Amino acid sequence: MDIDEAGDGPSLDALRSFAVFSEHLNFTRAAEHLHISQPALHTKIRKLGEALRITLYTRKGRRVELTEHGHRVASFAREMQERSRSFVRALRGADGRSTVTLAAGEGAYLYLLADGLRRFLRRDRASLRLLTLDGHGSVEAVRAGRAQLGVAPLESVPDGFQARVLARVEQVLALPQRHPLARKPWLRLQDMDGLRLVVPPSGRPQRALLAHALQSAKVSWQPAVEATGWELMTRFVQLGLGLAVVNGFCAMPRGVVARPLRGLPAIHYHLFHLDSLAADGPAARLKQALIAEAPQ
Repeated sequence: MDIDEAGDGPSLDALRSFAVFSEHLNFTRAAEHLHISQPALHTKIRKLGEALRITLYTRKGRRVELTEHGHRVASFAREMQERSRSFVRALRGADGRSTVTLAAGEGAYLYLLADGLRRFLRRDRASLRLLTLDGHGSVEAVRAGRAQLGVAPLESVPDGFQARVLARVEQVLALPQRHPLARKPWLRLQDMDGLRLVVPPSGRPQRALLAHALQSAKVSWQPAVEATGWELMTRFVQLGLGLAVVNGFCAMPRGVVARPLRGLPAIHYHLFHLDSLAADGPAARLKQALIAEAPQ
């Protein structure tokens, strides 16, 4: 049975099976991981959904996707697994510390979160796990329960999430200090007409935002090279491959300067989590540490 005998909720075995399935979204691979047959896993998940009276997943062609209820169950299942592991470790006299997982991008770790992470590690016994993901990946990691907290720029707060602005970051133009535009204390979008730019790959939100702003300002530009990550983009500027619009918190390499760029909106980095995040515990304490040390 997928509901315990008291009828109070799903069994740990059912939750563990669904947690593994939610990671793979493939019955064959999940069954192999659990060392059970594929029909047995099908039965476990079907009975779990029937017992909870919800749909846990849907099929779109050959792809399997979790429903909103499925994401919530998967998140709960991973939380219960972690609590169970911590309890067993404590019983055996091992380190019973729980683990809290944060998902964020490389730039956020480098320039926004370091002080908050140090504060948490100094004061808390919980283990810390960090996932390096882009904004979309961070949201999905929190939604699926692979991370309790995420930090990323958000255009809107997803349903079932809570979020607060952690930092407001202006956008700047990174350029060689000998470039003629470097003589100006600040720049307008029109100053970028005809420039060759180091930009993120097509499809990335920052690329789309920049392209839309330049098009609206009737500014022509050319992609010099595509790069992922602020560090690599500013390094390419240093090498003379082009100029780059980056977040104002970025450290500039030698020979590169940053000039404020008017006409582009500031980037708002949000700290976010599911509505169901416990009010106490290591994730809540990490949240408070990040807020306390956020840039003013």
